Amino acid sequence: MGTAVGGGKTVPRYLQIAEDIVQQIRAGVLQPGDQVPSEAEMVERYGVSGGTIRKAMTEIRASGLVDTRHGKGSYVKARPPVRHRSSDRFRRSLRRGGKAAYLAESEQSGATAKVSVIFIGPMEAPEEIAQRLDVAPGTQILARRRLYFRNGTPVETATSYLPWDVVKDIPELFAENPGGGGIYARLEDHGHVFAEFVETLQARPAAKAEASELALSPGAPVVHLLRNAVTETGRVVEVCDTLMAADQFVFEYRIPAAD
Repeated sequence: MGTAVGGGKTVPRYLQIAEDIVQQIRAGVLQPGDQVPSEAEMVERYGVSGGTIRKAMTEIRASGLVDTRHGKGSYVKARPPVRHRSSDRFRRSLRRGGKAAYLAESEQSGATAKVSVIFIGPMEAPEEIAQRLDVAPGTQILARRRLYFRNGTPVETATSYLPWDVVKDIPELFAENPGGGGIYARLEDHGHVFAEFVETLQARPAAKAEASELALSPGAPVVHLLRNAVTETGRVVEVCDTLMAADQFVFEYRIPAAD
């Protein structure tokens, strides 16, 4: 049996059980390294059949929060958050050392990072992106969409939007791997020296497709970040639209106490 929710719909019992276990993991009731209750334990606890528990476990594994070991059960993954240090993450010295921000931060947290490129190519600028890049909506721009993994789990998506007149003569920006230091290093190599990075953050529930892409439970919290990369001439040469699993990142800001 399920529980009725708004509009007369009923949530299947296996989804209720899966959500209960996922919430225990997110709340820290089940800690990294802890074993998820066995099928027999959950049958007794929730008063359902083994088939219902197996369906629930399929959902729990899909959340990306557990590792299943054959013959040994399922265990909560260790997922220490990456710390975003606003005053450090875009230091020019990191780019010169060949490290893009995400890879450098993951390395500092002791995690294994991987970046998967989903799309690189021209597109028409959406209205908000066009406004940030100071171009007309529909103008051709370059889009670079990536999916970021940490310890094998997807934790972040990011799409960079760049003006076509800036990128057309920088072939590395059309490649999956733009080289050491990432796209910011290549832009600076071609004279677009950065003065500042302006970020806007909003926390909200994940949409269904977003939750699926980041291996989250439906409605799990995410952080939506939009960043303008501004050069010394005052031009925005990149807008980065990023979505992050909220439990995977800690944001640290240094704010001067100016008069």
